[in-house]
Amino acid sequence: MSTAPVSDRAVAHVAADVHARLTTAVPDDAARCGIDWSGPVRAPLPDEAAVQAACGIMHVHGRAAGLPVALGVDYASVVAGVLAAQGTLAAAIARARGAHRTEVRTSVAQAALLSVQQYLAVADVDPDDDPQRPEGVRPPFTTSDGVRCELETLDAEPWLRFWRALGADKPAIAHGWWPFQQRFGTARCALPAELHEVIGRTRYAEVRAAAADSGVAVLPVREDPSSPWEVAAGTSAPLPAAPARDWGVPAGAPLEGFVVVESTRRIQGPVAGHVLRMLGAEVIRVEPPGGDPMRGLPPMAGDCSVRYRSLNDGKRTVEVDIKSAAGRRELNDLVAGAEVFVHNWAPGKAAQLGLDADDLVRASPGLVYAHASGWGDAAGPNPPLGTDFLVQAGSGLAAALTPPGTPAAPSLMTLTDVLGGLACAWGVLEGLLRRVRTGEGSRVDTSLLSAASLVPRPARRPAPWSGPLRTEDGFLVLPREIGPDIAKAVFDSEAGDLVDRCRTRRTEIWTRRGAEVGVDLTPVCTDLRSLSTDDRFRAALGRAEHLFPLPPWEFS
Repeated sequence: MSTAPVSDRAVAHVAADVHARLTTAVPDDAARCGIDWSGPVRAPLPDEAAVQAACGIMHVHGRAAGLPVALGVDYASVVAGVLAAQGTLAAAIARARGAHRTEVRTSVAQAALLSVQQYLAVADVDPDDDPQRPEGVRPPFTTSDGVRCELETLDAEPWLRFWRALGADKPAIAHGWWPFQQRFGTARCALPAELHEVIGRTRYAEVRAAAADSGVAVLPVREDPSSPWEVAAGTSAPLPAAPARDWGVPAGAPLEGFVVVESTRRIQGPVAGHVLRMLGAEVIRVEPPGGDPMRGLPPMAGDCSVRYRSLNDGKRTVEVDIKSAAGRRELNDLVAGAEVFVHNWAPGKAAQLGLDADDLVRASPGLVYAHASGWGDAAGPNPPLGTDFLVQAGSGLAAALTPPGTPAAPSLMTLTDVLGGLACAWGVLEGLLRRVRTGEGSRVDTSLLSAASLVPRPARRPAPWSGPLRTEDGFLVLPREIGPDIAKAVFDSEAGDLVDRCRTRRTEIWTRRGAEVGVDLTPVCTDLRSLSTDDRFRAALGRAEHLFPLPPWEFS
């Protein structure tokens, strides 16, 4: 086994490094992998900043601030590296089944579009999505003794108990719950100022005690961008093997013929199943009686939430009460006909229900059993609630995202949820390759924290003129490696005056001027709806009842 080769077309070096890290298990004769910046998007995108600008990441990340903001890390490139590793593993699985697959290609632009897919779907069906920045103050909170902290609860009752324990007024508590609950889908969280004031006059120890009594998680925001833990992207342990079988040659997608049973909620777990479905697997989604509550979350596409549909279209759904003995037998029967089982239940729940790996593999020898958690084992036996914003806060990723001199704050774009789901799917593909080659099953463990560990923390920040810079009618970004001399040639201004100079002309004028001197200036997307009518994105996006990114791999 060796690292899969990356072709000379690879220009996204962070993506290539992530791909190399995640493909050590592939055979020596693996398909070659090409990673470029634009892929099927017909736009000159020379680097990470250009991709973030053109494909909506700056827009979504900046919603809480009311203007586009660049992520301080190469997030889209990391996502592209994981997609490339998935494609390489999927091609290896197809080759092991007798298919001819010699190359797989993906791009950073396709990765960026996949990372904003739920926001893209909502914008396409809801003309009122993303209004002007609402009044209010986003988290984190700052206590009276100067501790910046994030809160998390998934239920209204703990939220109410926590704030009442601290003395907040009922109207502020009530008005704060909806934006707090919906921030995973909106990338905004404008809370009443009174809630911040309540914590601002309370010491952190008292906040933590009230949170513990109320069932709310609270965590300080780490100001150091380095992670306090060293964690692998995922871990794998062997499970009993299945008898040898003929897998058949896939006529189409690499995972054609495989069955995945998925019992997940929110974003991380559904993303994993979504990726495996795009690679050709049949995905059976197990939901509680009455269905996933997210189905009714507005806005709707047809009779179902578009947020839900963006991650779950194409899956077959069955309703099973896994808390009952009959429901657990039904789940066992489903898994007996599958090669993969994926869940993102809370730590300990699988063992409590008798649905852990050792339980289910009895019904399905050779099973790939995947658990996508929040913290893995890193935070100890009683970890905080394992959700996106807490993991960003505790892992140092929030600090890495934030410009120097600015207090660390998690992005309200679901960075680790998406990346965590992709990491889970990568682990499943490693397990399936082992299954096809040896018959052996696997228990695969990944987490939001392990996914965050894939993101390199920058040693230096880009120059202030790299943007996004405000123009007369919008925003644009300059290439990351541009020097002050080239910037002066474009704007006819000294580097220190670029910010003011850029405001004096329309975006189109500046991009034309850049082209004249051979510099690609990238307009910043500030309305995701515009991508649906932009011919440059036609080959990367599809439409049913909502807009969605097409599968981000090309196999040949």
